[in-house]
Formats: sequence, structure tokens, C-alpha cells
Amino acid sequence: MVILNRKKRAVQKHNVINVRRRKESRKSKYSTHIPKISPAFYFSIGLFIQFLYDDCTQVQRKMTQDSLALKEEGNNLFKSGDVQGALSCYTKALKLSEGESESAVLYRNRCACYLKLNDYNKAKADASKALETDPGDIKARFRRAQALHKLGQLDQAFLDSQKCAQLEPKNKTFQDLLRQLSAEIQQKAAQLSSTDSRVQQMFKLLLDNSAQASERQKAAQNLVVISREDAGAEQIFRNDGVKLLQKLLESQQEDIVLSALRTLVGLCTGHQSRTMAIVNEVGMDKLCGVMGSAVSSVSLSACHLLQVMFEALTQGMNKEVRGKDEAILPEPSRELRSMLHHLIDMLPASCVSGPGRDSAINLLVKQVPRKSQKNPDNSLSLWVIDQGLKKILEVAGTVPQIMDGPPLTDNTSMNCSVLLNKLYDDLKSDKERENFNKLCEDYIQYHFQGSGLESKLRAIQTVSVLLQGPSDVGNRTLEMSGMMDAVISLCASENVTHQQVAVEALIHAAGKAKRASFITANGVALLKDLYKKSENEQIRVRALVGLCKLGSAGGTDFSMKQFAEGSTLKLAKQCRKWLCNDSLPPTSRRWAVEGLAYLTFDADVKEDLVEDKNALQAMFQLAKSEDKTVLFAIGSTLVNCTNSYDVEKPDPQLVELAKYAKQHVPEEHPKDAKPFVEKRLVKLLEAGVVSALVCMVKQESPALTDTCRESIARVFLALVERQEDRGMVVAQGGGKALLPLASESTDVGKIKAAQALARIAITSNPEIAFPGERVYEVVRPLVSLLALDCSLLQNFEALMALTNLAGISDRLRQKLIKEKAVPKVEGYMFEEHDLVRAAATECMCNLILNPEVQKLYLNTDSDRLKLLVLYSGEDDERLRKAAAGTLAVLTGEMPELCARIPSTTSHWLEILQALLLSDSQDLCHRGAVITMNLMQAERSLAEKLMESEVLEILSVLAKGTEASRAPVTRAAQRCLDLALEHGLIRSNDGKTGGEFQP
Repeated sequence: MVILNRKKRAVQKHNVINVRRRKESRKSKYSTHIPKISPAFYFSIGLFIQFLYDDCTQVQRKMTQDSLALKEEGNNLFKSGDVQGALSCYTKALKLSEGESESAVLYRNRCACYLKLNDYNKAKADASKALETDPGDIKARFRRAQALHKLGQLDQAFLDSQKCAQLEPKNKTFQDLLRQLSAEIQQKAAQLSSTDSRVQQMFKLLLDNSAQASERQKAAQNLVVISREDAGAEQIFRNDGVKLLQKLLESQQEDIVLSALRTLVGLCTGHQSRTMAIVNEVGMDKLCGVMGSAVSSVSLSACHLLQVMFEALTQGMNKEVRGKDEAILPEPSRELRSMLHHLIDMLPASCVSGPGRDSAINLLVKQVPRKSQKNPDNSLSLWVIDQGLKKILEVAGTVPQIMDGPPLTDNTSMNCSVLLNKLYDDLKSDKERENFNKLCEDYIQYHFQGSGLESKLRAIQTVSVLLQGPSDVGNRTLEMSGMMDAVISLCASENVTHQQVAVEALIHAAGKAKRASFITANGVALLKDLYKKSENEQIRVRALVGLCKLGSAGGTDFSMKQFAEGSTLKLAKQCRKWLCNDSLPPTSRRWAVEGLAYLTFDADVKEDLVEDKNALQAMFQLAKSEDKTVLFAIGSTLVNCTNSYDVEKPDPQLVELAKYAKQHVPEEHPKDAKPFVEKRLVKLLEAGVVSALVCMVKQESPALTDTCRESIARVFLALVERQEDRGMVVAQGGGKALLPLASESTDVGKIKAAQALARIAITSNPEIAFPGERVYEVVRPLVSLLALDCSLLQNFEALMALTNLAGISDRLRQKLIKEKAVPKVEGYMFEEHDLVRAAATECMCNLILNPEVQKLYLNTDSDRLKLLVLYSGEDDERLRKAAAGTLAVLTGEMPELCARIPSTTSHWLEILQALLLSDSQDLCHRGAVITMNLMQAERSLAEKLMESEVLEILSVLAKGTEASRAPVTRAAQRCLDLALEHGLIRSNDGKTGGEFQP
């Protein structure tokens, strides 16, 4: 037993020893990888951490210094009048600012910039951010009150201004704003009370079924007037007016329905929340149903209402674009897509009228594509293509005479072409365009391979519509196997409708040069047979247009003629004959204008057309008609007749080289020379072309495309080429018509329209040519011509026109400043071309009457003042007059500038003496006024002037007796009087002043 216990204890001891050994072994194994840390290592770590801390502190200090420097730079720029530059500095400083108090000051300062730039929403936001940090910041609170006042939020503005007045009771500015707001609030309350009673009265009459129809109709019209006022619209909305208007929409009386629609327009205009509530309450089904009405006026009014709704709903959706790479706009809301979905569903619906369908297409054209290619988001177009392209093609391919499809108007096919073209142009990548092509090809292939002739006709008609819209897509579908053969064979069909569809497709197919040559070789005989042998006038006129299009393949090149001499004149004669035939349907007469649009590339045809007064009158009547599809053809014809298309004149040396190499050289027709063009312009004006163009601009239709607008702008520019014709253009409404063309057209069209406006503003009184508020709309187009991509002639004409505008009133000068015209005008004051430089200086001479522009010359870091002094001594008399005139105004309005004139150049006195000695009375008068202003400003300046030859010159000028030089004499005498007052000279009798001090 004892032995066993001993053995047991021995085994346990052995096990304990082994465990200890293993632990020690493991410990020694790992301990070999852990270095021994010395105190020096910890010291190094401490130094490194201290270095990092110092570096971060340095960076933070540098950022603070940069922020403060930017703030000071912004303050200086703001004081000198460069608000945009100050805004940029404050924005950069905010990104570097660390402290809340510093950021609050920057927000407050940036708020002042936004107030100057009339961006009141941003001003309000910045002032609020400043007040979050420091609620006692009285400047920020006052600026927020100003922004709220401008935004119409009178109650909130009153609270802020009241707080300011409490903090500083003796501040007159605060008290004045408080009184103004109090008066406006009382006025608004009285207006609301008055409006409320009127609204209640209108409601009572409209709900009273026993009231006379005339009284109810008058009440409905009065409701429209009330809805155009903010207070009235709000009262109608709050008094459950939307429910009443819903009932009126169901009325059988057209006038009542129109009044209800127009009242809804008043409620929705510029008001997003009300619009959203009305859309949800009335419902898109109801609104689309009204727009689908067969009554054209009701359909157009409903279309206008939906247009206003779209604009109101999209107002708050565009976020601020903060940089080129971050220009990402939010996707349209669910409600907007729902509205668009209803419009797409309307397209193939048989219950929708033709005008209603055109209105739906018109809305899609306006709302779906991007307004600017700078906006990268084309998701709406992609969504419409995905959801509705087949429905659009279904309408496009409908041939009403043989198909039981939806009712169409004469404009529907063209409207579909425009919509398809807009959608295609809005695509950004090859992948998106390929998808569009595939969807179109699949649709056409399906119908072309379908059983029955009707299906093939639908395919051909769809191709025809595509050729008028996205022609690249149309050309691809036309190249499908068997398509051209089917078109050619159907041209020979005995069915008139089949022939009509095929001939139209053939005409549109001839637009591509290669295909035109193929058709010229293979299809001319067919078209000639149709023209000569067909008994149907509609087929004959279409065949004629096909021949016209092929005959004009050479364009304006006189040496490139497809047909024999005289053939185009015969074709044009027949076109004019059909155009003047009132018994023909408008569609056939429209095709006659199409033919002339192609044939008028030939100058002989142009001459014959302008001589035919009946043909011109018939064409102008079509321009004013309901047929919108004729607009582009008329515009093209007039562009050709006025030679207002762009022609690049080749380099004479290259022409000689081409002749030597026996290459083709384009030739101009002798009758396209300037004298012939001027005579044609006179005849068009006498025939009433301006009134026709004005009516074309007023058309609300997708057919009035940007390209069509460009054509109209080109014609207007040609018509105002001669000064003597501008008065007639203005008298017939040309000035008013040019304003929308300058904002809604192609880039080239906008420039042409703006240039036409400039020419009118140069020779006509702008207040008469553009009466009322319209004169302020002219400013932006004119300023847009002050760009490097415009020609020097366009720059010059814009500067001349702006000079006239700047001389009218200070409100117009403020508008010019707001449109950032001042820095552009200053830029052109350095232009090398003498006329442009002088025109820019003349414009500045009128702009300088504005205090904001005057303050720019206080900036000592710029050479603005020096430039004026130097220009006053130039050889160009026109430039001298403008510069000296500007200097005369400046020195009179800002005496503090006078002391800086001697430091601008050492020759300042010589320049002034040269002005006084000038033979030109205008220059002499300007010199005398500048001298007078200098002497009034400081005695030391007067002393310098009297020590020079200026005294002798003034003495001679003051003795002038000519009545025409009376202003010069008076100014010179005033200078001598000032010298007497300063004691620098004495009068001949010795009673006044002291001895002259040399």
C-alpha cells in the first residue's frame, strides 16, 4: 500500500515537471520574437506624434488664413461693385472655414450678394444659416427680412424687421422697412376681404340653376379674371372652388367649359402645391377627356391647362447645379410620369378626337425631351420610348382612308414626325439609338411581313413619317428587303390611296443624295407618267413635288442641273397654278408649296414667284390657315427667295486650283446677285410677307419646329437689311414676333433673330418699336450677341442697339447690369476694330449714368479711368467723343475721381488741352465740362490747370459769341468763375480774387 502511494506521488510529480517544461519551452519560443523596447524608442514615438500634431495645426492655420484672405477679397470686390466675384470668394471661403462664427459671417456676406443678384431664395437660406449660429446677428436678420419681403412672405418678413427695430429702435432703415411691410400687409388683408366677397358672389350665381344663362356666363368670365390675381386664386381654392370647376367642366355650354379651364389655369400658374392638389382632385382621366373633345377651342384650352400644370410641377424639381461634373438632376416625380402615361395612352385611343390627339403629341414634344443638352439626364425620353414608342408608331402608320384607326387631322402625321425626331435627338449613346432603331425596325418588319395589303401600307406610311422625322432611322427601314420594290409597285396601283401613300414615301426617300440619284435614274419616268396621266389631282401634285425635289438636287449651284433647261420653270409654273386654285383641298395646295420650296433654289424660279402676286397671296393665306404642316415649306421658300441661307465663299486660290485640276466648282446664278435680291425683298414686303411671318410665329404646333423658327428668323433678318424697310417691319408686328424667335429656336436661329432685333433698335426708337414691358425683353437677346462666336458685325450692331437702350432710362440700365452686359461691353472697349471699340465706349457712356457702374471706377486696382483718359486723346473722333463724354459724366457725379486723373498718364493735361482746342463743338464742350468738374473738385487741380495754357484757352472760349457754341461758352465762363472763387486769378477791375500765381 505504501509502495503504491509512493509510485503514485512519483508519477504526479513527473507529470507536473513535464507541464512546467512545456510552458517554459513555449514561453521561451515566443519571447525570442519580442524585442526589448528601449526608452529612446518611446521618445521617438513622442516626437513623431508631436510632428503630426504640429503639421495638422499648420494646415488648419493655413486654411484659416486662406479663408480670411478670401473673405477680405470678397469684401473688396463687393465694395467695388463686382458682386459675382465677391460671391465666388465667399463660397470658396466657406469651404475652408472651420469655426461656426466665421462661417456665420461668410453666410451673412454671401446673403448680401444674393440680394444684389435678385436670388432671394438663396439669400433667405444663407441668412437663416447665419442666424442659426448667432440669433442676435442683426445684419443677417435684416437681410433675411429683405429676402422674405421680395419673396412675398410678408408675415415672416414683418417678424424679422420687427425684431431688428426692437434691437436698434433709432435705425431709420429698420423703421422704414417695418412701416412698408405693415402697409403692404394691411393692403393685402383688405384685398383678400374684397376678393372673398366677389368669389362668394360668383359661386352663388354659378350654383344657381335658376339664374339666367347670360348671368352665369358673365360670372364664369369674372371668375377667370379673379383667378389671375394671387389673392383671388387663393380664395377660389380655399372655398372649394375646384369642386365647382369640376361641375362646370361637365357643362354642355362651350363658354362655361372654357371659363372653367381658364380659371384652373389661373389657380395652377406658378403654384406647385395647388397644382398637385388639383391634379389629384380632378384627375388626369377627366382632364385628358376634356382635351380629347372634338371642339377645337376646348381641346386647346385643356392642352394649355396641362402645359401650365407641367410647368408648375417641374418648377421645384431642378436642384442647384454645383459644378460641371455634378450636373445631375432628380428624376421626375411619380405624378409627372403618371400624367405623361395618360398622354401616351391617349394617342391610339379611338375615343379621342383628332385635335385632342394633336394636343397630346404637342405636350409630349414640349415636356419629354431635355431643354438643354447640358443636362445629362435623358431618362424621361428613354422611359417614353420604352412605354410609348409603339403607340406613337401606331398613330404614325395610320392611313385614315382605308383603316379603322383613331381619328386624325392633316397635322397628325407631321406632329408624329416631330415627336419621333425630338425623342431620337435626345438620345446620348449609340446603344440608346440602336435600341430606338431596333424597336422601329421590328414594328415595321412585323407589319410589312403581315398578311394583307393594309398591313404593308401601314409599314410604308410609318417609314414615310420616320423619313420626315429621324431620317437616319427612316433610311435604315427603307433599306429593308423588298421595301423600295413595294413602294415602286404601289405607285402604279389603281387605288388612289395606295398611290398616294407610295408617292409620298418616294418623295421623302429622295432626300438622300445617293437615293435621289437612284430614283432620278429609275423613278423619274414613273413620276412623269403619274403627273401626266393620272386623273386625280392629289396624285398629280404629289408626283410633281417628287419631280421638283429631284430637279433641285443641285441646290443653289447654277452648274448642277438635273433636268433640261426650262424644265424647272415649267414645274414651278404648275406649282403656282395649283397653289392659286381655291377649289383644290388645302392638302394639295400645301404640296404645291412643298414643290416651290425645292424649286426656288433656282434664281429664275425665285424671280417668277415674286412677280406672281396671286401666288404670293395664296401662299401667305396658307401660312395663316389651320394647316400647320405647311409652315416649314413656306419658311424654306422664303429663305430661298431672300437668299438668307448661309453661303460660304470659297477661297479664290482654291477655286483656281480646282479649275486647274478639272474639279467641279460651284457657280452662283447671276440673278442671285445683291441688286436682284434687294428687289425681291421689296416685292415680298409689298405683298405682305411680314404679317404672314407674324402669324406663323404665333402658331402653337409641333410643326413649328426649331428649324422652322430658324427659317423665319433668317427671313426677318433679310427684311431688315435696309434701314428704310425697318419701319414697315415694326409697324406690321415684326418686332414683337422676333422676341420669341430669339429665345426658342436653334442656336443659329436665336442669333439671327437677335441680330434683326439689334438692327431695329439701332434705327427705330426702342420705346416705340417695343412698347411697354417688351423693351426689357430685348436686352437679353442683344447681350447674347456680345460673344466670341458671333461675328464682329453682330457685336457692333448689338453694341449700337444697347447704347440706345441704355440711354432711355435707369431701369433699362439696371436690366443691362442684371444681364451682365457691363463686363462684356468693357471687353469690347479693347477691341482692335475701330468701329467696335468706339461703339463699346459709346455704350459705356450711357451706362455710366447708373450709380452701380460709376462705383466700378472707384476700384484703384483697375485701369478703367486710365483707358478713358487715353481714349480721349485718340485720333478717332467718334471714340474721343464717347470717352470724353464718359469722363465728363464721371467727374461730375464722382468728384473723388478727379484727384486720380493726373496719375493716370503724364499726358493728361495735353489731352485736356487738345479737347478744348478741338474744332468739334462736341469735343470742345466735353473738354470744358471736364475742366469745370476738376476745378470744382479740388483747389490744387484748379491751380495746376490755371498754371498751364488752359487759362488762356478758357479765356478765348468764354468770349465766344456764336449761338451754336453757347454751351461751350457757358462752361468756359464757369471755369473762370471757379478760378476767381479759388483766388487763382482776378477780374479786370481788380475787385475780386488775388494775383495769379504761376
